[in-house]
Amino acid sequence: MAPGDTSTAPARIGLGEVLVQWGRIGCLGFGGPPTHIAMFRDLCVTRRKWIAEAEFEDSIAVCNLLPGPSSTQLAILCAWNVAGPLGAIVGGAAFIIPGLVLILGLAAVFLATSPPLWVLGAGAGAGSVVAAVAVHAGVGLIPASWRRAPVRARWVGYAVAGGVAAATIGPLLVLVLLLCGFVEMGLRRPRSSATLGIHPAPALLATAAASTGGLFALAWVALKVGAFAYGGGFVIIPLMQHDAVHRYHWMTDSQFLDAVALGQITPGPVVQIVAVGGYSAAGLVGGLLAAVVAFTPSFVFVLVGARHFQALRQNLAARAFLDGAGPAAIGAIIGVSIPLALALGAGWQFAVLAAGAVALFVLRRSVLATLLGTAAIGIAVVQLGAPLP
Repeated sequence: MAPGDTSTAPARIGLGEVLVQWGRIGCLGFGGPPTHIAMFRDLCVTRRKWIAEAEFEDSIAVCNLLPGPSSTQLAILCAWNVAGPLGAIVGGAAFIIPGLVLILGLAAVFLATSPPLWVLGAGAGAGSVVAAVAVHAGVGLIPASWRRAPVRARWVGYAVAGGVAAATIGPLLVLVLLLCGFVEMGLRRPRSSATLGIHPAPALLATAAASTGGLFALAWVALKVGAFAYGGGFVIIPLMQHDAVHRYHWMTDSQFLDAVALGQITPGPVVQIVAVGGYSAAGLVGGLLAAVVAFTPSFVFVLVGARHFQALRQNLAARAFLDGAGPAAIGAIIGVSIPLALALGAGWQFAVLAAGAVALFVLRRSVLATLLGTAAIGIAVVQLGAPLP
């Protein structure tokens, strides 16, 4: 059934099948959105033929129009297509929970009061290369976005704005993303009377409310991650770094780098990083709260809007908004590499960063292999007496 169909979604497969298959991808889905898309395509289109190829491509396009983690939304939408609303809930949860359990377990180890020396070394080594991983992620998004750009000079302007914002005013990045989207909508308004009901006022009010700190602040940071992160999981890094490290002091710079690295070496959505921030703020309860708040918008978007997604894809205002916010998000992903690199606290980490960049861009190694390799280097260097950050 197409996402734009107004009839009730048929339950074509059982919930047990959804639980098993979506859970399998949640356990084995290392590598971020490209891997997740390929695995869902293989399952739903190629092997089981539950979804037509054109319908699957439409689902990808719709999820790219939505804010938040696109591969998570694709998992929920595919489950909605084959098993209805309840299937969407079961499938989305099965996709998210395996990685969430693993990353919370690793957070307990890495954020312990006195973790073993080898754990600290692994974190320092893997954390060293996170800046290069961010650049790698952003560069990988450029070609498709550049081809879609209606006016390339504006694309460059939005990307620069996002990059500068991520490097300098991280906590306000969400407003810059929204502003770029609204600017593009305004410039293209004469060609369409379509409207998109998004307004920055709720973001401003919630930002003010979150100044009280505590669990309310944690919930707001998680909501920013889940509801305003255009462009994929890496956009959450500039959204989180200032709040988690400098504003609320939930973690140190080196612990934040560890959190980003953990999000890359665990399966499932990169947005799981927010659970590490929540764990550092309020233990297991904080980690679970942050995850629930961050992923809830994705479920709401699909469950409420799935029947209208075809119209959304054809909405010129929605596409214009994404044409502004999307390049800004790519710029932000690349721009965040600057504060991430400046957060390194030991001289040897810069050498590891350079080695990681060579592995990613010259040797074409995968992100997972690069992070595991630099973690091993960190363990060896620290065991030989090098200082920890």
